[in-house]
Amino acid sequence: MIRQSVLLLLCLTPRVSRDVRPDYSARIQKLYHAIETRLEDKKTGLYVETTDSAHNEHPHSYMWPLCAYIQAANEMEAAEPGKNYMQPVLTAIDQYYNDSPPAPGYGAYVTKEKKDTRYYDDNQWIAIADLDAYDRTHQKKYLDQGELIYRFMITGLDTVSGGGFYWREGDKSSKNTCSNGPGILIALQLYKITHKEDYLNTALAVYGWTNKWLESPEGLYYDNIRIPSLKISMATYTYNTGTMLQANVLLYGITKDEKYLAEAKRIAAAGKQHFFRNGRLPGNYWFNAVFLRGYEALYQVDHNRDWIDFFVQDAEAVWNTRDVATDMVGAKPAKSLIDQAAMIEIYARLAANSK
Repeated sequence: MIRQSVLLLLCLTPRVSRDVRPDYSARIQKLYHAIETRLEDKKTGLYVETTDSAHNEHPHSYMWPLCAYIQAANEMEAAEPGKNYMQPVLTAIDQYYNDSPPAPGYGAYVTKEKKDTRYYDDNQWIAIADLDAYDRTHQKKYLDQGELIYRFMITGLDTVSGGGFYWREGDKSSKNTCSNGPGILIALQLYKITHKEDYLNTALAVYGWTNKWLESPEGLYYDNIRIPSLKISMATYTYNTGTMLQANVLLYGITKDEKYLAEAKRIAAAGKQHFFRNGRLPGNYWFNAVFLRGYEALYQVDHNRDWIDFFVQDAEAVWNTRDVATDMVGAKPAKSLIDQAAMIEIYARLAANSK
């Protein structure tokens, strides 16, 4: 009887067929509508952190969720040429601009409300979206902002421990994969656009430093190295593996050196084995969106569906557990901007790679 019940359960469990494509476009529009109606402050053009005002620390969102939303907006524009999803988010991001020395950049919070710390990774995620948009549109404003952020992030690079970017301005206690992986990507993106050797040299130097200190023997990436003790924080997160996987794919495309492709495949295999358990990825959707970027880049080179299909499975589970009353995703009652934006990006990338 138990065996029959198990078989029945297996038969009833929804599975995603490669031949049955979910309606990703409809999901994206529902999530976008939820953001614009429930999380946008129409008076200021800013956004709030979550749907629960009592839960939010400040009247408006920190920069970090906007890092997710600007990339999501880029992916929506890529799917719908002629639409303008990025500009409203960029207008909001402009309100975080801080021109303090040694270089202009973007703060962690709305400048006129509270002058906050500037995180190198917050700035880098914006630049990555900008440079993706430049590749797609060739609009100079995106390249200009990407170059501005590059100049800011370089102020966070020094020779302590042999190199590497700090995590945030004014805090020289740690150098993190989350600021070095995207730093490599920006430098490589700018090299591909401008062909200036300085960008490639920066990317290669930071790539070597990150692998020396923060890559695990299996091909995962640790969270950070403490300065000056050089103690490694060995926590692993999907987004750190994702940026370094993508960096190897980009380096392979630029140099045609097979060692980078081999390393990309090693990282991809290790990341899938470590993070994809019992049909699910860990619960931080935005970390997983960045993780997907690396696998998408590799898939476009080797066309191995194994790099995409497990993201499809996890993304289905996220959608099937959404709040059906609002079509918003997230495990907590207060639905967050970063979760909605992350899943827009994931569904847009899966749609682009299911054709």
